[in-house]
Amino acid sequence: MSTIKQLPLAGLKVIEFTHMVMGPAAGLILADLGADVIKIEPLTGDNTRRLKGSGAGYFSMYNRNKKSLCLDIKSEKGLELALSLIEGADIVLENFRPGAMDKLGLGYQDLSALNPKLIYCSLKGFLNGPYAHRTALDEVTQMMGGLAYMTGLPGKPMRAGSSVIDITGGMFGAIGVLAALEERHKTGRGKMVTSSLYETTAFMVGQHMAQQMVTGEAPPPMSVRRSAWAIYDIFNCANNEQVFLGVVSDTQWRVFCEAFELTEFAADKSLDANNGRVAQRDKILPEIIRLFSTMEKSELMDRLEKSGLPFAPINKPSDLFDDPQLNAGGLINVTLPCGTKTKLPGLPLEMDNERFTLREDIPGDNGNSIATLQKAGFDQAQIDKLIELGVVRD
Repeated sequence: MSTIKQLPLAGLKVIEFTHMVMGPAAGLILADLGADVIKIEPLTGDNTRRLKGSGAGYFSMYNRNKKSLCLDIKSEKGLELALSLIEGADIVLENFRPGAMDKLGLGYQDLSALNPKLIYCSLKGFLNGPYAHRTALDEVTQMMGGLAYMTGLPGKPMRAGSSVIDITGGMFGAIGVLAALEERHKTGRGKMVTSSLYETTAFMVGQHMAQQMVTGEAPPPMSVRRSAWAIYDIFNCANNEQVFLGVVSDTQWRVFCEAFELTEFAADKSLDANNGRVAQRDKILPEIIRLFSTMEKSELMDRLEKSGLPFAPINKPSDLFDDPQLNAGGLINVTLPCGTKTKLPGLPLEMDNERFTLREDIPGDNGNSIATLQKAGFDQAQIDKLIELGVVRD
């Protein structure tokens, strides 16, 4: 349970029509911050639950702290039930293809007329423009937005190693919702918020667009980038393990030379300033590579830790389960839909040094529709009737 007594978004009601990552990530942020989120799933459950391979963790990661309602929103009674929930809600989230919610009678215009205070957040592939009709995926916009080009090798574009655009697109959606909530305090009315994958990707690579305008040259992929610093690399240790080190200021250079007894480098005035060191990378790097290759990883990291220089072991996601920093509050104990207990990352936020943790476990394979309806104020006779009509899954 969260140790924060009054969560920031406590009392806000969110109805979430989402699947995959972008929409659920936006809902997760609001839920972790205290909002009461009801996730509307199809009668057979969100298809994301059944993904395999790289998608197998999507549902479990992005759906904690939510209630689940398996509902046939295409039926008359199911739509009536959804509308009754939305009538008393503060926020609706959806990330279906353009026009899908409008066809169901769940578009912004219909719902705003029903509930003028409603904030309606659509999480799409594209904002308004010539591409707005297209269906997008995280990987689609990484490719067309230049991120895959910057991540891969020359001629071999490669998507980032996480659904970074889905997740950050969901974050921008949540930011927009919070801004609309603040505006509603002044106007008394809600509004439509739209976040998109493509424009999120463009925002992410904006630094490289600016780099081109500053330098006059198109940036090469990061895999072959021209480093802004002499030491900003992955180094091999004696035991074939690897450590990343960045020395990114003149002060850090002096600290680095002292920590590793590099007296000749420290005495060389041509290396005092960053640009001078960059110009002499071919002189500096071979010596550092040789030195680090003689050291065990633990010894190297111990020296770097004591020196205060920025460094990192090259970890796999599986290494994070046992990471001391994350286990100091960054991992949340959850039960996966299949019943397995594990730890997954919480929001990377603290307020007054307090973390946001678990209030509602991940909805199990059968969801929790009955409990969700009971908490929403439906009596057992009403619930039984909805189950009998096949509108709600038991």
